Amino acid sequence: MAKEQVTVPDIGGGEAEVIEVLVRVGDEVGLEQGLVVLESDKASMEIPSTAAGKVLEVLVSEGQQLAEGAPILVVETDAAGGEDTPAGVAAQEAADEAAVAADAPAAAQAESRPSTLADGAAVGTAGGAGEEQVVPVPDIGTDGEVDLVEISVAVGDSVAEGDSLVVLESDKASMEVPSPAAGEVLEIRVKEGQKVSQGTELLVLRSAGGSAAAAVPGAPAAEKPPAPPPQADRPAAPPPAPAAPVQKAGVSAGVAAGADVYAGPAVRMLAREFGIDLSQVKASGPRGRILKEDLHAFSRERLSAPAGAASTAGIPAVPEVDFAKFGEVEVTQRSKLDKLTSDNMQRSWLNVPHVTQYDDADVTELEEFRASLKSQAEKRGTRVTPLPFLLKACAVALKDNPKFCSSLADGGDSLVYKKYIHIGIAVDTPAGLLVPVIRDVDKKGIWELSEEVLEMAAKARERKLTAAQMQGGCFTISSLGAIGGTGFSPIINTPEVGILGVSRTRTAPVWDGQAFVPRQMLPLSLSYDHRVVNGADAGRFLTQVVELLGDIRGAIL
Repeated sequence: MAKEQVTVPDIGGGEAEVIEVLVRVGDEVGLEQGLVVLESDKASMEIPSTAAGKVLEVLVSEGQQLAEGAPILVVETDAAGGEDTPAGVAAQEAADEAAVAADAPAAAQAESRPSTLADGAAVGTAGGAGEEQVVPVPDIGTDGEVDLVEISVAVGDSVAEGDSLVVLESDKASMEVPSPAAGEVLEIRVKEGQKVSQGTELLVLRSAGGSAAAAVPGAPAAEKPPAPPPQADRPAAPPPAPAAPVQKAGVSAGVAAGADVYAGPAVRMLAREFGIDLSQVKASGPRGRILKEDLHAFSRERLSAPAGAASTAGIPAVPEVDFAKFGEVEVTQRSKLDKLTSDNMQRSWLNVPHVTQYDDADVTELEEFRASLKSQAEKRGTRVTPLPFLLKACAVALKDNPKFCSSLADGGDSLVYKKYIHIGIAVDTPAGLLVPVIRDVDKKGIWELSEEVLEMAAKARERKLTAAQMQGGCFTISSLGAIGGTGFSPIINTPEVGILGVSRTRTAPVWDGQAFVPRQMLPLSLSYDHRVVNGADAGRFLTQVVELLGDIRGAIL
């Protein structure tokens, strides 16, 4: 018999919540049998077993947040395939380590070891005190630098293979760097807050298991010094226990030394987004770990604080009101999409200095031209709305005014200019606001844009948009269309720096030099990030859009 630990496989990055544990201690599980069900913001997934046998220990519980590599359970497998199989060798090595820890006679240890190990082939290369190796940042999917937000171990810690060493964070994800081997941390070569990239040296690790090699008969004595007592190399222990307690202890110690709190990368990122000091949050997770639910509870407490109390962001909290005191009420839970949109809008409004500029575009000729395309559109099986013309006008203005096609980076030290023209269109759906992105607008004609706009809007209302179809925008158009209004101030869809609000076309008297004549006027409102765009930039951009809509030939040609 041998023990094998089952861990979380690659789940696409980030953490996911355990919503159901499918097995219990004592259950027999087969290969590929479901063990737990995880749920992230985007999907639910069942994690299969990578080993067959009896469940000895379940290491997770419902509500816990797990990332790739996190231990799930320990399975006792049948190692009857022989001592020469990998499972047999692993089981024998475990038994040998237990014998060393108990200070067993060298002769008895030699008799119990298979011939392959007696020749020193398996462990003889470890060295008397274990080999030292430098652990670098592995391939993290980008050539650029990322932030090192957490060091999970300290010098002198013993780690198991797969234990988390550090936590890295990019603009899109947090990731834990696992230990490539079991051993002792000798030196840490990085610090929290440092920028690192693939290949950056993180720490020096001395691999475990060197002292066992000294007891192998036939191993050349001149190659390594005599092995010290087992207690000097590692603490005495029974056959290998699950790595989870070691990992949790290591993470807890590392976090406590650095930030005095125990929380995973997803929780830390969420806390940073909402300006919450984790040291003030009461933890409810295993071994004092702060969960996302703890952040939500903390936020609710602050919102229900007396009026005038300051939140952690320095903004007075809005007090809760019992509206039932004034009459009949109905309470409904907001959809997840509604809450995400609300969070994004609040974050953008608090972080970006908004300025909105207004103007009216004379679209009389444009509306006449659009009406002339009606029969042709019916033959094509589509219809032409004003939106494709707005897209083309904005595409031309974005090319001529590149600041509107940029984003801040490096904490505001850099400005990224995008060489592509992808424009988002805000779509009102029963579930909430969605913003699909129309790509390469500058390279497409009116007919192609008309079809794509209708297709994307339909997908948005049916909740069939993919994540990729809502990413990569340079600029956004939010059109109220026929809903109404003479103007509004749209909130910027960060990290973009501009958004165009479009209200309802109205007939208005316009002076042509001799008389007032009725014209079709379209109200436009341009909101922009004043950190990047100044008033003159915005004036030129909006004026150009107005001129292009007044004579659409300039946008089409």
